[in-house]
Amino acid sequence: MIMAGGYATRLWPITKSRAKPLLPIGSKKIIDIVYEKVVELEISAIVSTNKRFEEDFLEWAKGKRVEVIAENTKSEEEKLGAVKALAEIAKTIEEDLLVVAGDNVFSFSLKELYGKFLQKNKPVIALYDVGDLELAKRYGVAELDGERVAKFYEKPEKPISTLIGIGVYFLPRKSIDILLEFVESRKKSDNLGDFISYLCEIEEVYGTIYNGSWYDVGNADSYIEAFKSYTDHYVDRSAEIEKSVKIIEPVVIEKGAKIVGRSIIGPYAFIGKDCRIESSDVSESIIFDKTCLSKVKLWRSIVDDRCEIRNIQLTASIIGGNAKIQGG
Repeated sequence: MIMAGGYATRLWPITKSRAKPLLPIGSKKIIDIVYEKVVELEISAIVSTNKRFEEDFLEWAKGKRVEVIAENTKSEEEKLGAVKALAEIAKTIEEDLLVVAGDNVFSFSLKELYGKFLQKNKPVIALYDVGDLELAKRYGVAELDGERVAKFYEKPEKPISTLIGIGVYFLPRKSIDILLEFVESRKKSDNLGDFISYLCEIEEVYGTIYNGSWYDVGNADSYIEAFKSYTDHYVDRSAEIEKSVKIIEPVVIEKGAKIVGRSIIGPYAFIGKDCRIESSDVSESIIFDKTCLSKVKLWRSIVDDRCEIRNIQLTASIIGGNAKIQGG
């Protein structure tokens, strides 16, 4: 089950109109990277989302081996929370379950974790060393006893290590029954880390430490870093690019985009469909559809649909849809 039911408030206004897992990472979307890891295991997949973004996920799911299930919420205030959303679907499932956060971006295969799960027939979770105690405070921190997770501390004030859970859990059917009891006994909408902490107290839980790259796309900075690590180079055939334009790979330039004048695009730039870029520099930035830039320098920024921006330099900015910005 790929968990994609959140409203990504830390990325607003960009995620007011689009689900975070559907944000572009190069020519793919965040959820594509997660889905590819699941498909490798040859198991059936479910995406858990909400009514607000259900149609978008149904469109994404066309041609894929995945079912989309939406909780009946349309806002941050209404949402069930990951544990309750998981429990609602888990009630109808008799099999063991792999749970993956839909905003995870990671390079490693899940085959090793799956192999350990089949061997142990116990809960198994993916772990990653973030190498920084301050950073570890934002996540669930694991205390290991050999391969076993002796304790799991959700967002501790004083982490005992930098080894964190990254939102990837294999749960046998017995653990799903414990999850349902956990949700029934608590009024508070806890997150999945709280459940893993509880599970470690009453059952053997095992961990697998992964190397490679991993990003939790929680804010604009982490999104841009993930984009830089995973973007490929793609220029649609219909894009119009004048000879005076300099392209520094990798970039993604979508259908109908037009780039003219002495523009420099890249590295690490995403230009959405039907954008017009004139005499502008764009790097480490994402520009969504039908936006126009003229004489703009854009770095480490995200610009939403249908914006018009002229004669200005923007750094580390998030610009909402339909904005009009005119510099001096």
